[in-house]
Amino acid sequence: MSGIVKAFPGVRALDGVDLEVTAGEVHCLLGQNGAGKSTLIKVLSGAHQPDDGEVRLDGETVRLANPTAAMRQGIATIYQELDLVDGLTVADNIFLGHEHATYGFSRRSEMNRAARELLGRLGHPEISPTVEVGRLPAARKQVVSMARALSHEARLIVMDEPSAALAHDEVDNLFRIIRELASAGVGVIYISHRLAEIREIGDRVTVLKDGRTVAVGLPAKDTPTAKIVSLMTGRTVEYVFPDRPEARADRPEVLRVEGLTLPGAFEDVSFSVRAGEIVGLAGLVGSGRSEILETIYGARKPSTGRVLLDGRPVRPGSTSAAVRRGMGLAPEERKSQALLLNDSVAGNISLAGMSRYASFGWMDRSRELAEAQEQVKALDIRPPDPRRPVKTLSGGNQQKAVLARWLVNGRKLLLLDEPTRGVDVGARVELYAVIRRLADEGIAVLLVSSEVPEVLGLADRVLVVREGHLIHEAPAPELDESDVLHMIMEGSPR
Repeated sequence: MSGIVKAFPGVRALDGVDLEVTAGEVHCLLGQNGAGKSTLIKVLSGAHQPDDGEVRLDGETVRLANPTAAMRQGIATIYQELDLVDGLTVADNIFLGHEHATYGFSRRSEMNRAARELLGRLGHPEISPTVEVGRLPAARKQVVSMARALSHEARLIVMDEPSAALAHDEVDNLFRIIRELASAGVGVIYISHRLAEIREIGDRVTVLKDGRTVAVGLPAKDTPTAKIVSLMTGRTVEYVFPDRPEARADRPEVLRVEGLTLPGAFEDVSFSVRAGEIVGLAGLVGSGRSEILETIYGARKPSTGRVLLDGRPVRPGSTSAAVRRGMGLAPEERKSQALLLNDSVAGNISLAGMSRYASFGWMDRSRELAEAQEQVKALDIRPPDPRRPVKTLSGGNQQKAVLARWLVNGRKLLLLDEPTRGVDVGARVELYAVIRRLADEGIAVLLVSSEVPEVLGLADRVLVVREGHLIHEAPAPELDESDVLHMIMEGSPR
């Protein structure tokens, strides 16, 4: 891939990226969240068309018009969010789009036999080709996704964070498979934040930063961690954060988490958040960050530990109890988890407090509209029309609408999971100002972000989470980007 450029409204995601992979090589692609890794592999998989640059296979320029075209060229992509169909069988998923068929009828027994052979090759003969994929745990779904890639006789396989949902022994099996693929001449692009994995499985490393290639083909086993971290840090995009007030220990404690454990996600997590304080959770995808927020909010039920709000326990596993007590959650995927896209801005803002507007079965639409208008003005939601369908708003304004939902009811604690994901640079600055203003008004904020500069710039205090454990806590001004990156990738400060 040479000089790949891809722009979206408000952001230049790729700005002349180069990547070269040879047959039989495990080439690791590194970069912070937002560096351009996902966009680059979507170009390679045919999901995005580049605005400039070229892709060459075996020295010949190719146009990958869509994912099917990429598959025909022998390029298979295994995304971190697996694109499997839960309601179909394992065999159906493996051969989806290139079914064994005669006169339009799939040859079921032949597909099952071929699927069984592929699963055996991957070291998982126990997975039945006839079981529905939705009944499988995450690790086995990963195997099915790999079998699908192998079914296309891929020459190049892209693996995006393939170990994120795997246990240690499952990672060992993954590496065995990757080594077998490489020894057979298949090129592998391996994306991971875990430097120990990079050193164990990788041959060469390419590093992206802010949509640009800053290093190409570094030796994976010999390049010092400090050099890799320094290449990944530092940005061309300026983050403009509001001024951080002085820490005040006299502010009352709003949230206390004591010994919280959710098996398979995180263990024995304890911390607190004071009124007017922004606490940031920094960690890799899969480290347990989002699960911590969801458990505090009651969307998941912990096995041990408790959550206290204003000193009183909150009923575990109950979102309604959390909302009644004054919590609000802005989830990671706002379009699928937080918004009714076909409804109006006002309808989305009023969603968590319908009882405020209901009387004897009737909705007081004028009050609903008036209070939504107040929030639209207060948060500067644009266009400033609460009747407008929320799906027509930009990502930043949609996120403001999610925040407005909680503010109209008054909140003590806001849980924000990736609040600026998919938001352009200008809207980020506005959101930062809104979040800081809410904290200044006394709301406690617990923030998750994959972008370390965002956590350090916005939070008053930072908690570092790694593999389900809280490993470090410090005031944000005492940390720098390299410190935090080193901890979340290596498990200890430099």
